[in-house]
Amino acid sequence: MRKNPERRTALVDAAIEVLAREGARGLTFRAVDVEAGVPAGTASNYFASRDDLFTQAGGRIYERLQPDAPTMAKAADGAYDRATLTELMYELVGRIAAFRTGYLALLELRLEATRRPELRAVLTERVRADIDANLSNHGESRMPGDATSVLLLYLALNWLIVEQLTLPEIFTEREVRDLVAAAVERALPATPCPPAPAGVPAPGPGR
Repeated sequence: MRKNPERRTALVDAAIEVLAREGARGLTFRAVDVEAGVPAGTASNYFASRDDLFTQAGGRIYERLQPDAPTMAKAADGAYDRATLTELMYELVGRIAAFRTGYLALLELRLEATRRPELRAVLTERVRADIDANLSNHGESRMPGDATSVLLLYLALNWLIVEQLTLPEIFTEREVRDLVAAAVERALPATPCPPAPAGVPAPGPGR
């Protein structure tokens, strides 16, 4: 397999676009070559199989969905209360909506994982690790709410994002913001917690 990391990344990004537009069945080496604007046969030199391409695309989506430095700084330095968490959830929904093709590609990968055990194992490991990291960060930050609160927000906001990206006419932008605020309000207690001790990490904004 070829080792040029920049070319590999460009091919994986092209695979994400193909997945979002054509679905899993449309993800072929040829389609990736065309999307990336490279000579025919390039993708097959970088990936051992379509399974490899699927798993690489899944990992890249999560990489691109990571929060930026200002968001991480806000999570680290903000007040440890419900209002701060609400703002972080607004940012989360907006960040994912801005990478529409990535999230749609991820939905395609999840469907394809029901037919590909190796892909299912990779996605299961990645999503479970992501959930565990958010649970750990939330607990260490002493934000209001417990592990169940975090999981309820994870499940509620993921489906809100699906609605927003697949059927965007259902909810207006104002309704989306109101629903995010309501989800946080109902999942977390209103009483703020004191700031975490020095050296304790702030809550991750989720992915």
